[in-house]
Amino acid sequence: MRLFVAVLPPEEVREDLDAFLDPRRDVSGPRWAPPEQWHATLAFVPAAPERTVEPLVEACTTAAARFAPVPLALAGGGCFPDVTRARVLWAGLSGGEALSGIAGALRAAAATVGAAPDGGRFRPHVTLGRFGRPGDATRWVRVLDAYRGPPWTAEEVVLLESHLPRERGHRPRHEVLARVPLGG
Repeated sequence: MRLFVAVLPPEEVREDLDAFLDPRRDVSGPRWAPPEQWHATLAFVPAAPERTVEPLVEACTTAAARFAPVPLALAGGGCFPDVTRARVLWAGLSGGEALSGIAGALRAAAATVGAAPDGGRFRPHVTLGRFGRPGDATRWVRVLDAYRGPPWTAEEVVLLESHLPRERGHRPRHEVLARVPLGG
């Protein structure tokens, strides 16, 4: 199972960014992720055995209880790996530094139950789209630099399963498996 634990921006936050981007989208842009799939991944488990789901929910519940809700806002943006060889376009998270400790605790929790998390460095962001081939995305980063979204408070983390598409050209589907409150 492909699992991830994430913070989900509320609908009004997604709608605000979507409305900001809408008149700026064109054919030279990325392949946009649907706003209902926008999330900030805290822990990614690329190959979790199904038997680890229940223990993972329990471990995440314990880990998340140690952290207070986090004030956040979508602001600015960037690209992975960098703006001149962009593959991924993302929105930044103002206040996202506070998520680092939560991400570390959730990754440790996953490891303790046999659901080995991806070891990549945590960078708070929300993926907005992907480019078909690496290229210069300076225009898009400048567009996102002008964006400051409405604030919200992340009061929970969500365990999701990512179902990859069976056919090329389709998008992954994300299924909510559990919602875990921050601060217990």
